[in-house]
Amino acid sequence: MRRRSYPVKSVGPQERELIRSMIEAMHRNKGVGLAAPQVGINQQILIADIGQGPLAIINPEILRKDGSETLEEGCLSLPGISVNVKRAQRILLRYFNENNEVLEAEYSDLLARVILHEIDHLKGKLIVDYLSLSQRLKMRAKLKAIHRTQDNDHPQRKF
Repeated sequence: MRRRSYPVKSVGPQERELIRSMIEAMHRNKGVGLAAPQVGINQQILIADIGQGPLAIINPEILRKDGSETLEEGCLSLPGISVNVKRAQRILLRYFNENNEVLEAEYSDLLARVILHEIDHLKGKLIVDYLSLSQRLKMRAKLKAIHRTQDNDHPQRKF
C-alpha cells in the first residue's frame, strides 16, 4: 500500500477481470472506491461508484483542480478510521478506460473526492497521512491493531 503503482501499458482480459473483481469487492464491502494496490496489485487502476454505476480509471492524470472542501473520509483499508481531508471540489482528469480509450472528463463533488482518494492509493498515500503527528500518535494503537489484523487475514487479497 505504500509503494507507487506502475502505469498500465494496455488493458487486456487480465486487467478487465481485475476490474470486475475490484467492483465486486468494493460493492461487497459497501465502498464507493477501490484502488488496485488495496487488493495487492501494484498497477494504476481504480474504480469508483457513488451510485451512478462503476467507473474504471486507468493511469489517471490530474490536469486541473478547482475549489476545495474539507470532509471526513474513511477507507476500506483502514476500517474504523476516519480523517478530515481537504480536497479539490472539481478535477479535470485524463485517463483511459477498460476499452483502452483515452478520455478527458471533469468530475466534481463526491465523485471527484473518491477519485482523488483512490489516486492517493496509487501514489502510496493513505488518509492517515493527512493527520498531524500528534493526531497519528493518538491513533497509533488503533492503526497497529488494523495492521496486525490485515497481516493475519490478508483482506486486501480477497477475490
